[in-house]
Amino acid sequence: MSVCIITGSGGLIGGETAGFFSAKGLDIVGIDNDMRSYFFGPQASTQWCIKKLQNTVPGYTHFSDDIRDEVAMNKIFSRYADNISVVVHTAAQPSHDWAAREPLTDFNINARATLILLEATRTYCPNAAFIYTSTNKVYGDTPNDLPLVEKETRFEIERSHPWFENGIDESMSIDASTHSVFGASKAAADIMVQEYGKYFGLKTVCFRGGCLTGSGHSGAELHGFLAYLVKCGISGTPYTVLGYKGKQVRDNIHSSDLVRMFWHYFKDPTVGEVYNAGGGRFSNCSMIEAIAICEKITGRTFNYTYSDHNRVGDHIWWISDTSKFQTRYPNWKHTYGIKMIIQEIYDNQRSYTSSPHIND
Repeated sequence: MSVCIITGSGGLIGGETAGFFSAKGLDIVGIDNDMRSYFFGPQASTQWCIKKLQNTVPGYTHFSDDIRDEVAMNKIFSRYADNISVVVHTAAQPSHDWAAREPLTDFNINARATLILLEATRTYCPNAAFIYTSTNKVYGDTPNDLPLVEKETRFEIERSHPWFENGIDESMSIDASTHSVFGASKAAADIMVQEYGKYFGLKTVCFRGGCLTGSGHSGAELHGFLAYLVKCGISGTPYTVLGYKGKQVRDNIHSSDLVRMFWHYFKDPTVGEVYNAGGGRFSNCSMIEAIAICEKITGRTFNYTYSDHNRVGDHIWWISDTSKFQTRYPNWKHTYGIKMIIQEIYDNQRSYTSSPHIND
């Protein structure tokens, strides 16, 4: 029996990982206490995904423990110690804005709990791969210093810049920038994950994601950009575009594309590695470009207003260069483009809202 422990198993990436790794023959141990409903309200609860995993993933075992609870984590890890082959750590407090409300909670979840999980891995299953979902926010607002050009519907990096063709690579500094409280707590965890590889020799990796998305996202106003955007497009709920004329660019990677990156790493792991993981040039959009796609798919005018006040530390232009990963794992490639992603989210949300069991 080969066991995959997944934190945040009810979330977008955790749920996708559970289904994929189970199909590959691993037993899944999920840890998720639905903190997302505490962060963003009941509409963002992950309970629906947890129930789905329990009903559809063979041998799925769920624990509702808090990853900040060192005793509980050690108990789970010790129970499966002889069989754990991979730990996929996706649980997090994921919002810029929310982090500023409760910095201690944010840091304890994102940084301290990651250390607890790393130490449990080192103690009980030191040969296991440890996969961490980091974020491009570890680079702070350094990307905003790039030479950017304002276009009709987006900002774009100057064509002469070496990052124009493929996007931003892992050589960008994480120092001397404004990260947001969220970005700082994730950077602390990111560095510790690297250190447990480089210092203790664990097989650890940080995937620094751009916008992670897909139909499994419980989108909320403060987190889950595309999922929440589509939800507003369907319902007519007012949406606020924050700063940069709505021309800020995000690359968006579908959860299945990211989880396949996890799988390739798990099959051939390295020590203390870092990879940028986003949609790259294959899948990206500005806010107003995303709204235009949403309007086309829904067939209705999007109800939004504009505010000049951008989020602190927010990126004006971000496109991930994934070529480092693709060089190491040449059989991986993107499969979901931005229009395909938005269409899938729309189809899933329409199906869900029309279900007779919506209030069950």
